[in-house]
Amino acid sequence: MKTFFTLLLVVISLPGSYGQTPQTTNKPERVAWFQDLGFGMFIHWNVDVALGTVISHSLAGASDDYVERYINELPTYFNPKRFDPEEWAKLAKLAGMKYVVFTAKHHSGFCMFNTKTTPFNVMNTPFGRDITKELVDAFRKEGIAIGLYISPEDFYFLHTHNLPIGRLQHPQHYPAKNPELMAYDKQQVKELLTNYGKIDIMFFDGPGDGLREYAWSLNPDLVITRDLMKTPEQTTPDQPLPRPWEANYTMGTDWQFKPTNDPQKTGTEIINMLIEIRAKGGNFLLNVGPKPDGEIQIEQQNLLREVALWHFVNGESIHAVKPLPVIRDHNIWFTQTNDEKAIYAFVTRTSFEDWKYGDRRDFLLPMLEGTSQTKVCVLGYKSELVEYKNGFDASVRVVPTPLGLAVSAINGQRLYTNNRWPNAVVLKIEGATFRQPQAGKSAQSTIDGAK
Repeated sequence: MKTFFTLLLVVISLPGSYGQTPQTTNKPERVAWFQDLGFGMFIHWNVDVALGTVISHSLAGASDDYVERYINELPTYFNPKRFDPEEWAKLAKLAGMKYVVFTAKHHSGFCMFNTKTTPFNVMNTPFGRDITKELVDAFRKEGIAIGLYISPEDFYFLHTHNLPIGRLQHPQHYPAKNPELMAYDKQQVKELLTNYGKIDIMFFDGPGDGLREYAWSLNPDLVITRDLMKTPEQTTPDQPLPRPWEANYTMGTDWQFKPTNDPQKTGTEIINMLIEIRAKGGNFLLNVGPKPDGEIQIEQQNLLREVALWHFVNGESIHAVKPLPVIRDHNIWFTQTNDEKAIYAFVTRTSFEDWKYGDRRDFLLPMLEGTSQTKVCVLGYKSELVEYKNGFDASVRVVPTPLGLAVSAINGQRLYTNNRWPNAVVLKIEGATFRQPQAGKSAQSTIDGAK
């Protein structure tokens, strides 16, 4: 009898045995960590970048001839001699991006990593190097959290198993209903989670049943975003969603490099999107699409540098923050620090003329209640001098009133030579508390009492 109970205890203590409850969701403390990151870089890059086509999806419904040429010919063109992941990582860090998500395997099934599961991978190209490893190492060196994208659907697998290529249009497109596909995907998940150091985030772009649990068995601290969180593409919800959530956006009209007919967003649009998404409690995952030669296209580099300048001034308002109960009033958005000791008011502008350099603006914030101890500053600006103006009063004035907190401030930091910097100015407010504003009162009211 004693031997039986001893054996039973050993069995119960074994990993994955009946003595353990399988992990079924992200750890709460890891979700909180993820939410504090706030801003990340998405990277879409695949073997079909040489054609400038939509990533992977040209295979869906394609003829057998097209599929065969895609699989056999396109890898011979993949040779990004200008690939420099350290430059990518430094640019991402400068722009304020705290995590990266890279397409280790998109729907096509082409693996951008060294895998034993399929010959359809980056090692069998003229480039012949493990791009995923080099990218992970470079971003990790810059202190950026590592995320990997993997598609549970796999068009190469479907083609080699004589299944129609499409997205969830056949029962065997789902790994949970296709044991061979499940085993194939699990082996790739294992390679990604064991060969590249500790991975922080995984983006399952497709049905993850069975794969989520397997991934957590390898790395319980892994944060799984898509497949568990709301991850809207190219749209931001009108109202805050229950946290966590993540908005995914391109800079142009496509995820992968698109050489023609691809107008890019402006830097102001991207900055305002970041502000809105953070005010609504979401993370912002902004995509770049590297060129076939391995460089990030110059238009996207330039946009990231505009974001970088704004973030260099205002970064503290974006990370480790949460929504205020009132997220905006007209063109002013709000976040607050997790400990609620500071509130940030983002005064967004459509052009430099909305609040010109050197001009004073007065605001009434009816949702904030202040005291004589309330402090307000303009992030990045000392509010003492305006360049070339003598005897000019650039101080911030703060007056708590029965109608709300009155603030008067100068837009005085010179960021462009021509003084036409069009992006949001951020006020940091300390020692104020939230109150429900009275009906009909606007936070964007001009007042005289703060003068």
